[in-house]
Amino acid sequence: MPVSARGKASAAVGLGLPFGSTLGALLGAAFSDHYRTGYLVSGVLVAGAAVLFASCTREQRRPAPAPLPVRAQLAAFASALGNHDFRWAFIGRALLVLGYFAVSGYELYILQDHTVLPDGMEPEAAVALLLPLTSVAMIVSTVVGGWLSDKFDRRKLFVGVSASLSALALMVPAVSTSWAAMLVFAVVNGLAFGCYMAVDTALVTMVLPAAEDAARDMGVLNIANAGPQIVAPFLASLIVSVSGGYTALFVVAAVLAVAGALAVRPIRGVR
Repeated sequence: MPVSARGKASAAVGLGLPFGSTLGALLGAAFSDHYRTGYLVSGVLVAGAAVLFASCTREQRRPAPAPLPVRAQLAAFASALGNHDFRWAFIGRALLVLGYFAVSGYELYILQDHTVLPDGMEPEAAVALLLPLTSVAMIVSTVVGGWLSDKFDRRKLFVGVSASLSALALMVPAVSTSWAAMLVFAVVNGLAFGCYMAVDTALVTMVLPAAEDAARDMGVLNIANAGPQIVAPFLASLIVSVSGGYTALFVVAAVLAVAGALAVRPIRGVR
């Protein structure tokens, strides 16, 4: 993709997250009493999508690289982090994702134990309402953020502002336990995260150390996506256990989001 269209391309890819999470939630609700069937349906969808992608995607074959010893392969895999810009992009993504999933993974428990819900509303029903709100907000900001980042040729600005907006959103339920606060949080955080993921992906493609190692280095970046999602539940449980509530969790997540916003400042090769 040309550099001038990276934001729109990243936005198109980023739409998979809100659509996929919504579909997953609907599947979970539909098969809540038959979870084995639900897992089978989800597995079939994933396998079918993989076959569809492999069948429809056309790419130019590259010559196979010379074989390397395992130690050399591991060293090469981590070498991308030696690049100044890529390292800071990796750090920023890891921090933002850690904060986001530390809260989102505990949303049901937050609604049970922290938020004062309207009379008659169950936490499960509240989750079912918040998820579509967040997903719609993510869809809007993903598309708009990617397009605007191309239009103004500014990636760091949009990444930093959206991460900062996520921090502000996280402070809303930290200072208020009302249902209205959670509604504001769901919308604003969805707007922030959607824009961040779309534009940050475009930014990362512009700071890859070498074009011939793009797939390997994007794999390294994926550690900044997957790793924090694994760590986030343990971090959140520790914070909640030590503090005795969820206010501290929101504050820590907000601090991580601010740190993620600041991490893009040292990047030199992208505006």
